Amino acid sequence: MKQRLFSVVFLFSFILSACAASAGLHLPQTPGAEDAPAVREFFAMDTLMRLTVYGPQGETAVQSAQAELNRLERLLSRTRDDSEVSRLNARAGDGTWVPLEPETAELLAFARSMWETLPGDFDVTIAPVMDAWGFGEERCQVPDAGGLADRLSLVDSGKLAVDLERGAARLEEPGMAADLGAVAKGFAAGRAARCVLDAGASSALLDLGRNITVLGDGPGGSLWRVAVTDPRDTGRYLGVVSMRDQTASTSGGYERYFEEDGVRYHHIIDPKTGYPAASGLLSVTVVSPDPQLADALSTALFVAGKEEALAFWRSGESFELVLCGEDGIVTVTEGLEERFQFQGEDNGYTCEIARR
Repeated sequence: MKQRLFSVVFLFSFILSACAASAGLHLPQTPGAEDAPAVREFFAMDTLMRLTVYGPQGETAVQSAQAELNRLERLLSRTRDDSEVSRLNARAGDGTWVPLEPETAELLAFARSMWETLPGDFDVTIAPVMDAWGFGEERCQVPDAGGLADRLSLVDSGKLAVDLERGAARLEEPGMAADLGAVAKGFAAGRAARCVLDAGASSALLDLGRNITVLGDGPGGSLWRVAVTDPRDTGRYLGVVSMRDQTASTSGGYERYFEEDGVRYHHIIDPKTGYPAASGLLSVTVVSPDPQLADALSTALFVAGKEEALAFWRSGESFELVLCGEDGIVTVTEGLEERFQFQGEDNGYTCEIARR
């Protein structure tokens, strides 16, 4: 039996200098010394984060944003025994309303609303099943079918109760546990962006691993250009999205996986089956002005598959998609048609535009 675990923290390349052009990204102009940004790089929420803010308020902005991200990790991380999410999980099934900070309660309420919106495709009470697979640890394994079925019976966000007025939540069944990994970075990106704006800065790139938020214009006054990784060759790109005041969030089976007996198992679990999602997609990128929504939808729509993802997109107007299918077709929704530069031809991909 052979196992490998990969945790890809750079799903998008950093935009730092003119040398980025050779990697498929480029700045509108090469910044001079007077345009040098304030930069912070640190590890939080199980990923390497990099905050880049331009302008005279940049140093204050990155300090404030980093402090906020570290504070949110202390509230939301399931791997910290002292976090609010861990306290909630520890009291599962005992009837206790666990008091929470407003941010934690707000995020849990949002997660429950996403479960209601996309039932079967999104569920933050997936934690017991994630633990059965061992994702996030060095003991990844295919779980016993009987044990997995027992864990799967605990996955039900309908039994996650959130009282925003009280500022509290509870899990109704013993053994239940919440994992906010599918929404926490998007929520945190929105809070970090607010810190940057409150500090008086207006041009920034906030890289929270697989969640990239850009504010205002890039250096030189043009749109930021953010590359979308080729899931079959992470050293190359499917294309580049031009963005302003938006978030691009990507989910894909290539991010973290292990192999056992010659079979690859990735970490995005289908809440309906308890097994890695087999939706026909290699990756989903969601572009939206709402960082939290982008993060949640990238996971949910990866589970859902291409047709359901496009049907959901056609039902609203708050986000756009780049879908990479196992068939080699990259589907870009029409709102990105003029802002997506396709670069996947040399790697065997074709590109199509989805319309409403």
